[in-house]
Amino acid sequence: MGDLQTIVLGGGCFWCTEAVYVNVRGVTDVESGYANGTVAHPTYEQVCTGTTGHNEVVKLTYDPAQISTRQILEIFFVVHDPTTLDRQGNDVGTQYRSGIYYTTDEQKQVAEEIVDEMNRDKLFGKPVVTEVLPLASYYPAEEYHQDFFAKNPHQGYCMAVAAPKVAKFRKTFAALARP
Repeated sequence: MGDLQTIVLGGGCFWCTEAVYVNVRGVTDVESGYANGTVAHPTYEQVCTGTTGHNEVVKLTYDPAQISTRQILEIFFVVHDPTTLDRQGNDVGTQYRSGIYYTTDEQKQVAEEIVDEMNRDKLFGKPVVTEVLPLASYYPAEEYHQDFFAKNPHQGYCMAVAAPKVAKFRKTFAALARP
């Protein structure tokens, strides 16, 4: 493995986003957490109030020799709706906003290029509202949120929301899926 990179993505509920990225070749670690808020070491209950400024996110560690930042972000834009402000499906609030929190200038450049391309090409028929910001703060979510889909595949939310996202990833990006 070469030099690993980290990027943090907010695509709605972190259970769904994590469930997708654990299946991606070249992603070496996925952790659910909270990013870019105003409270140090927030709890899930605090973040759910929508008053801390945090976003539910996944922190991805990946090997750029196996998967590019662009590929990471192409997956991101297929498995969530980047056109709805502060919501994903029935999950509503600022903690569910679409966001890319970069840790390198290259990640920022790639993210801004993709958002510009999608808006220019009117890919979604409405503007992409994904925020592209530097990662200012990150805190891991509680242990019971980690690997939630893997531990609870028959839970209602997982079956209705996370499983279809994983299936969509596997169908659209078969070449990037782990065997």
